[in-house]
Amino acid sequence: MTTTSAESVIAPARAKSAVVSTTVRRKQGFQHGGWFVAPFLVLFALFVIWPLLRGVYLSFTDANISGDGASFVGLDNYRDALNDQAMWDALGHSAYFTLLVVPCITLLAFLLAMLAHHIERAKWLWRLCFFAPFLLPSTVAANMWQWLFTQGIGLFNHTFGIETPWLTDKSYAMLAIVITTLWWTVGFSFLLYLAALQGIPGHLYEAAKLDGANAWHRMVHITLPMLRHITGLVVALQILASLQLFDQAVVMMDFGPGPELSTRSFVQYTLEQGFTSYRVGYASAMSIIFFVIIAAVALGRMVLLRNREEGTR
Repeated sequence: MTTTSAESVIAPARAKSAVVSTTVRRKQGFQHGGWFVAPFLVLFALFVIWPLLRGVYLSFTDANISGDGASFVGLDNYRDALNDQAMWDALGHSAYFTLLVVPCITLLAFLLAMLAHHIERAKWLWRLCFFAPFLLPSTVAANMWQWLFTQGIGLFNHTFGIETPWLTDKSYAMLAIVITTLWWTVGFSFLLYLAALQGIPGHLYEAAKLDGANAWHRMVHITLPMLRHITGLVVALQILASLQLFDQAVVMMDFGPGPELSTRSFVQYTLEQGFTSYRVGYASAMSIIFFVIIAAVALGRMVLLRNREEGTR
């Protein structure tokens, strides 16, 4: 047997052995890693998958809060929900809140991050002040701003010398919730922007300075393009969070729907149907509709981001 023929026999055997060993290592790695992932999978299935499947089932029944005597009603709950004007009004309130919050919080978080990134003295203090409100529970933040906006005794009106009925007039109630939300939640987006700013290579700014670019040109042609991915993430997260408006609105309006139902969100209306009107099946159908809307928003964001990335290649 010549050397060439021997190598032709040995090479496939080595390749096959390498494939087998790689497969074995992958199986062993999966077996060992599976034990670490198993607790999460169990909890995920117990507290996410099972409630979701249970909600889908209940949406096709006329179940009440007691859980007794539920009968199958098909698509009646979905049909009633789509014809429910109060549900569409509540969804409109959530969408209106989202349209107000998302642009403001994105711009504010960027400006605060730029300030904290470029300031020289007491950086830790500025960062703490901008991020600290986000650590407060929603009820604490809402109660604080409810007192600040209270007409007659509130610090907000007293400071500016006005008598605006922030919490009792439908023209101002949602604006009060938006201001509260901006103060309370901007810290999270601020932290994302600050981390992204610290990751921009410094030599890009140095090269731009040598080319004569001023601060505005450096921000427009370096900072903003380098932050486009984090901006997309911030916008997506804020849209998903804002559509689920509930805590601050309910607490600030004393667990009611606000003046003339002006602050009743989709989530709040769903809970009212399930736990006040005892229509669990109907509330489940509304929850599934809302889940589809949230999923569509998230999917749409992914598609737009993918098309944008493909267009820049």
